[in-house]
Amino acid sequence: MRHTVAVPLVHTAHLGRTFGDRVAVEDLTLSVNGGEVVALLGPNGAGKTTTFRLLASLIPPTSGDAQIETHAIGEAPARARVGLLTEAPGLWERLSVAQNLLTHARLQGVKDPDAVVARVLRSVDLEDRAGDRAGALSKGLKQRVALARALLHDPPVVLLDEPTAGLDPESARDVRDLIRRLRDERRAVLVSTHNLAEAESIGDRVAILRRRLLAFEPPGELRRRLGTPAVEIDVEGDARAWLDIVRTWPGAAVLDAEGHTLRLRLDDQQIPEAVAALVSAGARIRRVDAREASLEDAYLALVRSDA
Repeated sequence: MRHTVAVPLVHTAHLGRTFGDRVAVEDLTLSVNGGEVVALLGPNGAGKTTTFRLLASLIPPTSGDAQIETHAIGEAPARARVGLLTEAPGLWERLSVAQNLLTHARLQGVKDPDAVVARVLRSVDLEDRAGDRAGALSKGLKQRVALARALLHDPPVVLLDEPTAGLDPESARDVRDLIRRLRDERRAVLVSTHNLAEAESIGDRVAILRRRLLAFEPPGELRRRLGTPAVEIDVEGDARAWLDIVRTWPGAAVLDAEGHTLRLRLDDQQIPEAVAALVSAGARIRRVDAREASLEDAYLALVRSDA
């Protein structure tokens, strides 16, 4: 886990939000420090976007409370300390990049907007695109402009809703590099994503949400606590021919069987017994490979058990 100084910039206590009789978020309690990236994971409808809207003071909670630094959400000082990147960039496409940012800076009452826009363009490596019309930009560049917009007022808390969704690999890497820079600037960064590899690569901690908080810890600890290592056994012939035997083993779980490969969830102590049982049944084993539990294993185990 990366070393961070515990300076809480976001704190929620039993935060909840309902829409009519539908519960979007309930009993959410967590703290996020300065210099920390928290990856927010959860299935569709889990409350990730609602959580961001609450923290950005766009909607009021129906229960509990939250603070940005020492200011309660909903108050003007709390709103001014949060930068929000929504999933859709929402730029004025006929305006240039600089005009988009200058307009927002003036609407927000930013002092010396020309200097501020120049600074944020440098921070997202878009100085050379300042005069380009926003509508002519690629999706990745539009996302970087939207991120620059979220940083105009220099917020200590940054909320990024699906910042790399739909981007090509190079653009997504650029956005992840920007997120790491925000952490290095001692900001508190919350990133919602469906990309588990991304969550593990940038997240100091992972928050798994399904209306309520299911887990909140470093990804490595989640993998060790919830993920069971997967074992791949390659056999000659069709692996599916051996499924009936595999399913009789106590404690074993079949993850998939494709081509020559059986992918199973087994304890370390079960591996020799599993191989011996297959050989006794006539299988010819070509390879046995035990793999460390993944964040995906841990995430799916937790979400499925909650469901």
